[in-house]
Amino acid sequence: MQIEKFNLDKNNPDVTLTAYLLDDSPEMLKGTPRPALIICPGGGYFSCSDREAEPVAMYFANQGYHTFVLRYTTYSKGSLAMPDLSKPLPEKKESQYPRQIRELGQSMLLIRKNAEKWHVDSRRIGVCGFSAGGHVAALYSTVFNEPVLTDYLGATAKELRPAVTILGYAITDYHLLDQDVKAKKDSPMDYAFMKASNVAFLGQEFPDEETEREVSPVDHVDSDTPPFFIWTTATDPLVTPINSLNLAKVLAEHKIPYEIHIFGEGGHGLSLGTQAVAEAKSQINPKVGQWTTLCTKWLEKYFAPDLPEKSDFEKIQEKIK
Repeated sequence: MQIEKFNLDKNNPDVTLTAYLLDDSPEMLKGTPRPALIICPGGGYFSCSDREAEPVAMYFANQGYHTFVLRYTTYSKGSLAMPDLSKPLPEKKESQYPRQIRELGQSMLLIRKNAEKWHVDSRRIGVCGFSAGGHVAALYSTVFNEPVLTDYLGATAKELRPAVTILGYAITDYHLLDQDVKAKKDSPMDYAFMKASNVAFLGQEFPDEETEREVSPVDHVDSDTPPFFIWTTATDPLVTPINSLNLAKVLAEHKIPYEIHIFGEGGHGLSLGTQAVAEAKSQINPKVGQWTTLCTKWLEKYFAPDLPEKSDFEKIQEKIK
């Protein structure tokens, strides 16, 4: 495997795309390009979580895909950085929308530019995101054909369109988020977290209705939207699963293929749900961890390699017989 990191913003060393490129092998695909996934970790727009970055990339690499981890613009500098939530968060224009989706667009174009060298199948590049990173992936996947990306990046919608989108406990409906923040007044930590996250991403604790529409993936789904795999838990205390249900409803209305799984129990931010990503036992959830197997099977419809029926060795055996 070749691992290489690229800086996407000369003014911010934290904004990077890390490539995990599988070596070509004469015993397997023999030079045939592989599909790829760009992974967007969560972190409330304060930082990018390590738990939803390289471990997820390694899982999908193990399934035969090139993977890329995007650490997009966040409010804080460095990994796991968290501001003081006990007081109002000062606004930082340099951390705000639409930087994050534009950095995902930059990543898509960088991969396409190097597709031949990296043995990437440019027809099959998907995006995957969790929590706030899931919002980045979902919003990008529904506005890739709008001027906020096409005009800014000087690219066509075809060049920017992902082949598939995978979401874990993602924010997909900002109208819901506004209601959720106000409803969390009885939970001071969650209330402070969600208000501060809005400031980090949008510069205001309670965005107006026009802004909510602008950043709500459910309001941008159209006939060109790619297929979605969506998963979350029914008991997520931070991001209500209604986000996922509302997105599925809109996808169904537009006849966009999708698959959705809502596990009965589990907290927010479970990532793979295994000990590989666990800081505590509470983050190990084998039942929820089944999403990876379900997603792998779903991906086969879109990313399965075009393999012959028999290997070269089997063909030699047949000749000897």
